Amino acid sequence: MSIDQGAGTGFSTMRGRNYPSIRQFTVFLENRVGQLLEVIRRFEGSKVHIVALSITDSSECAFVRFLLSDPEGGREILERAGLAIIESDLIGIELPEGPQPLLAICTALLQAEINIVQAYPLFIRPRGHAAVALMVDNIEMGQETLHSKGFRMVTERDLAEED
Repeated sequence: MSIDQGAGTGFSTMRGRNYPSIRQFTVFLENRVGQLLEVIRRFEGSKVHIVALSITDSSECAFVRFLLSDPEGGREILERAGLAIIESDLIGIELPEGPQPLLAICTALLQAEINIVQAYPLFIRPRGHAAVALMVDNIEMGQETLHSKGFRMVTERDLAEED
């Protein structure tokens, strides 16, 4: 099947989605000393940087969630390490100016009846602004809602380090 090059729409992501999202990689690790360090060292010497990290610990295993500056390169590194990974789409959003930036984001999502499942800050400041990564129960509606309320999205392109 071929697609007419001139008739397509300009998608914001390489995965054929018409909304900007950022990929999260979840890695399952045995809950023992040094496991996280072993995974983080896999990125040493590469151009892939960890731009956000979240860890959920249990008695037997840990779930480590990464946002990476180069998701394709990062997936390759994690797969070569033989790690079981899950990819998910998250919304990246710049925190608006003001004393309670999360209040504005949460209010907008609540008004659209969208639940936040996970949230964590980015280590970097895309375009010089603090930002968070959000997993929501309806990413398309979440993106549309936040965009319509004037919030600025963070995309995978924003996570890439500029040389």
